Amino acid sequence: MKIALASDHAGFAYKERIKAHLIELAHEVRDFGTTNKAPVDYPLFIRPAAEAVARGECERGMVLGGSGNGEAIVANKVRGIRCALCWNEQTAKWSRLHNDANMLALEQRTIDEVTALLIVRVWLATPFEGGRHLQRVKLIE
Repeated sequence: MKIALASDHAGFAYKERIKAHLIELAHEVRDFGTTNKAPVDYPLFIRPAAEAVARGECERGMVLGGSGNGEAIVANKVRGIRCALCWNEQTAKWSRLHNDANMLALEQRTIDEVTALLIVRVWLATPFEGGRHLQRVKLIE
């Protein structure tokens, strides 16, 4: 799967770890930055990643920050994006099963790295359930 990845400075360390993990799992990663821990304006990195997912250049995307909230807000401003902020395995699973989330937002300051990697694996492996949820997802657009 081709995955767009982006972060601000507060999510940079997890972005790098997740990128390595995705490559280990044989995913193709397109990294939109940032490239270090120096303070940055996160919309400059998050929006291009979301736009790549919306255009179909990447199948899914992941964005990271201190809390993940700002990153999710920016991504969700792009038409066609359904970015879910997840903090555990269950929220990751529901975001895919019920909402067909095509982007995942993670927070480096509130979850540990092991949990972040578990969320990534669950989110990638969980299919959209469809059924009664399909109409709801269509209503989002």
